[in-house]
Amino acid sequence: MIRNVAIVSLSSGIVGEPFVQFEVEIGLRRLKEFGLNVKFMPHARMGIDYVKNHPEKRAEDLLDAFRDPEIDMILCAIGGDDTYRLLPYLFDHNELADAVTDKVFLGFSDTTINHLMLHKVGLKTFYGQAFFSDICELGPQMHPYTRKYFEELITTGTIREITPSDVWYGERECFTPEQVGKQLPAHPNQGFELLQGEPVFSGKILGGCIDSLYDFFDCDRYADMPVLCRKYHLFPDAEDWKGRILLLESSEEKPTPEKYKKALEYLKETGVFSAVNGVLAGKPMDETYAEEYKQLLTEVIDRPELPVVFNLNIGHAMPRCIMPFGVHAVVNAEKQVIRFDSRIRDS
Repeated sequence: MIRNVAIVSLSSGIVGEPFVQFEVEIGLRRLKEFGLNVKFMPHARMGIDYVKNHPEKRAEDLLDAFRDPEIDMILCAIGGDDTYRLLPYLFDHNELADAVTDKVFLGFSDTTINHLMLHKVGLKTFYGQAFFSDICELGPQMHPYTRKYFEELITTGTIREITPSDVWYGERECFTPEQVGKQLPAHPNQGFELLQGEPVFSGKILGGCIDSLYDFFDCDRYADMPVLCRKYHLFPDAEDWKGRILLLESSEEKPTPEKYKKALEYLKETGVFSAVNGVLAGKPMDETYAEEYKQLLTEVIDRPELPVVFNLNIGHAMPRCIMPFGVHAVVNAEKQVIRFDSRIRDS
């Protein structure tokens, strides 16, 4: 059971800004209601500019959280767009490998990069939720589907299975104190959609936000990101992907079909789609470009026998489940369930 949680800002430092403290207090209260002791790492609340300008301090917070024997879980505050800048401070002298211990690590979005860093040093992680994005939800409570998975994780230290949410919520357009207690309108959810291939397949899941994966290979956002990712061999090679299941979900930036296609083409060039046992794709925020994404997944992958399942409640579309990485999973699109064997922990 999780007792002590450390919150880290590995990307954006927004949780330190004065204008969001009413949201932070909501999240802290909820974590305490779960019976959790919460510790912000020293630089997590230093604000956007400080966190942006000091990747070495972000790395220091992560390393110290792993080293602290009292910490059970490391919870990312939120995503962002430049956590790749931690690479030299975590890998130049094997800092991350020497510090990492078997703790629960939870985050999503730009944290995709951190998941792959931790995969590189052999840690199994959990993808799908973050403190500011989920625990601090402005509605009267956490979204019930989101809460169910968070509560399972902190109670058992794992996730046994994922099923679809009955509903999905549109993006909240305003984040002012007046929004506190206002529930987002719910829409019926259609469940997992099998786009091609057999409905049952298995493997260990790995992946994340397709926007972040795109930046591994493209220098549009940061010219040095592909350079650093290559230097530190951060993206797993085709052999490492063999037998795995690739998770892809799209960000709040709602990438155009052109960008989504280019991202898939980058991934295809690495050999990922020839290696994996299947692909899981998240519901896009507000279902924007959903039909286009579905068509692109089948066209670009161009392996009709490879199972592709769309519309998972994972990543940026609300509500959100939590998905274990590095644990054997069996996907059954026909029965609308993904089951995990927590006993299988080899990488």
